[in-house]
Amino acid sequence: MDFGLVLQTDPPARLLIDRMKRAEGAGFTHGWTFDSVVLWQEPFVVYSRILAETERLTVGPMVTNPSTRTWEVTASLFATLNDMFGNRTVCGIGRGDSAMRVAGRKPATLARLSEAMHAIKELAEGREAEVDGTAMRLPWVEDGSRLPVWMGAYGPKALELTGRQADGFILQLADPFLTEWMVKAVRGAAEQAGRDPDSLTICVAAPAYVTDGSAEGLAHAREQCRWFGGMVGNHVADLVGRYGEHSGLVPDALTDYIKARQGYDYSHHGRAGNPDTAFVPDEIVDRFCLLGPASAHREKLEQLRALGVDQFAVYAMHDAVEHTIDAYGTDIIPGFS
Repeated sequence: MDFGLVLQTDPPARLLIDRMKRAEGAGFTHGWTFDSVVLWQEPFVVYSRILAETERLTVGPMVTNPSTRTWEVTASLFATLNDMFGNRTVCGIGRGDSAMRVAGRKPATLARLSEAMHAIKELAEGREAEVDGTAMRLPWVEDGSRLPVWMGAYGPKALELTGRQADGFILQLADPFLTEWMVKAVRGAAEQAGRDPDSLTICVAAPAYVTDGSAEGLAHAREQCRWFGGMVGNHVADLVGRYGEHSGLVPDALTDYIKARQGYDYSHHGRAGNPDTAFVPDEIVDRFCLLGPASAHREKLEQLRALGVDQFAVYAMHDAVEHTIDAYGTDIIPGFS
């Protein structure tokens, strides 16, 4: 199992770069960031510095979207980084939540996302693609440039598209029951499309907070990570709006907890202490995240690995970033190498 570190591109960028270097030293293989350029700094600029100051780390957005940049620009960004540093990028992509809504726009349709994934991959790997009716290619991209495209998804149609087209699946929660349900849906869609279902990379991303094993430590960790249930709740609210409650198309275990949700202010997006996440119960925090002593993390990671998860990406938006990186490097990653 691989391990990734997910951070927001808050200034100063130097701190994020140093944390990514620390993560590589601890055994992490991937460095991810959010991609909402109104809320945070432009990630692709920061990626160039991370790649220049690390040796093996693969970087990418978790996740970008088809709308805030034109597809040829996104492809060129990835291809340029690959040309400079080798094939050390991955394109995490989705419909666009915070990046679009904070700018007053709607997330992209799945049809648009599908077209974008195809065009970005083809262009970044040096092949011709059509962008808004115009055929083009990036003539300077050399043979051998590679860009895996991993799609973030929750709902049945998005899971089907992931299995049918994407190189990997990003699931932003770490509940074993829901992971099993969604991985089966993605792999089933891949098989239905005539693809090898085992060829898809499965990445689970969620907050992780290593505690001393005390009740007080767990309570603190829950408060530091409760924001995650609110972030996931945005996507769940979309699903309930589209499919209704108890539709059978989305597990009730995913949708039931948002009944007390009142709204969401993106100025607090992905941050500890988010006031819009008070509705998230402890049970959901515990199920969606990895909290507790290192032994509890290892136990849950073993469950996820048995379900076919290839990478666990640590959301480290809390008050113990360096401690979490170091604890994973010392007590967790070596057992999963």
